[in-house]
Amino acid sequence: MRKRAYPIALGGLLAALAVVIMCLVGLIPLATFVCPVLCCILCALVLQICGKRIAWTWYVLVSLLSILMAPDKEAALVFVCFGFYPLLKSRIDRLPLPWLWKGLLFNGIIMLLYTCLLRLLGLDALAQEYQAMGLGGLITVLLLGNTVLFLLDFVLGKQLFHNQK
Repeated sequence: MRKRAYPIALGGLLAALAVVIMCLVGLIPLATFVCPVLCCILCALVLQICGKRIAWTWYVLVSLLSILMAPDKEAALVFVCFGFYPLLKSRIDRLPLPWLWKGLLFNGIIMLLYTCLLRLLGLDALAQEYQAMGLGGLITVLLLGNTVLFLLDFVLGKQLFHNQK
């Protein structure tokens, strides 16, 4: 019984930690992208220790709670769109040209996410912020996002997260 309870309890504790991290978005500047990345690292830890089934459940739970509780809905949706990445990383790494597929996945999801945020949800403040940046600013943000994705990929690929169940 102890062997089955341990991963569930640990997953629950790490889920609570992830939700707290997502709720910190309102307090820390630039945390809109930092907090979802930290939660992705926690997801990889859950995957390594608890296994795939609990990790997928963890991702869904943290996504739902983030949408409900996080003050910054943009950050919550960034996690919803990218929080599953540690769960798919090993599969993508087995494909030919994995860096290409990772880039396509990231850029496709980010374009879809921000199109939905601007068009469907009508976040006027976000639209004004991006208009003020101009095309050069948007390209810079996208390049920085790609850099963060590949740094996250590097961190997830280190030996700490290699031995998955």
